[in-house]
Amino acid sequence: MDLLSIEFFGLDFAGTFQEWMRQVGVFDEVLKGFIIGIIVSAPMGPVGILTVQRTLNKGRMEGLATGIGATASDFLYAIVTGYGMSFVIDIIENPAIALIIKIVGSILLFAFGVYTFRSAPKQTKINDDIPTPAESNSLYSFAMSGFAVTVSNPLIIFMFVALFGQFTFILVDNLVPQIMGYLAIIAGAFFWWFSLTWLIDKVRTKFNQRILWWINRIIGIIVMVVSGLMIIYTVTGHAIPFKL
Repeated sequence: MDLLSIEFFGLDFAGTFQEWMRQVGVFDEVLKGFIIGIIVSAPMGPVGILTVQRTLNKGRMEGLATGIGATASDFLYAIVTGYGMSFVIDIIENPAIALIIKIVGSILLFAFGVYTFRSAPKQTKINDDIPTPAESNSLYSFAMSGFAVTVSNPLIIFMFVALFGQFTFILVDNLVPQIMGYLAIIAGAFFWWFSLTWLIDKVRTKFNQRILWWINRIIGIIVMVVSGLMIIYTVTGHAIPFKL
């Protein structure tokens, strides 16, 4: 295995890529998972608009319950993605391939940022007549419908592949940080839905579709800037300077 000199969060580690993955600490993995959870949840897609609508029309707890349902779906797809990528870990731990994955992941994230920036939530209509349990006003029913809307879009797997590759999220023989990282994805997603419903609840009297428009554009700009910096950081050798 070729030697690597990896710098991550200010820490340097020289050795094989596999050895580095065994050395990744809980804090690093939790931070990465938290960021991934926010990035996956933040764009104002169907479930985001549904959460906003319910927060405005029914109340903050109903909107938050919808977001929690979406978080459960995202977590399911994160597990499926991580499990699938674990089968090819021997390939992606190769320094050259790891570099390519990071670059491709950054490009995909940039494209996702462009798509988010250009999307128009006000043109999206959400059908809120989703079959729910007998008590249609129960928080459980709102969570289940949020789960149903999100799980019906398996394309989210491609987003997780890009993020997992860019953040080197999948670890080898390092179970505790990996588990904590997956839990941090839930925490990041919950943080987003908690913050969004709080904001919408506070500005409900002044809310209009233009707020959704600005949310998507701000998120899109952030994702594009971050992914652009990731590409530069990786290509210049700061993220993974390696010797073949």
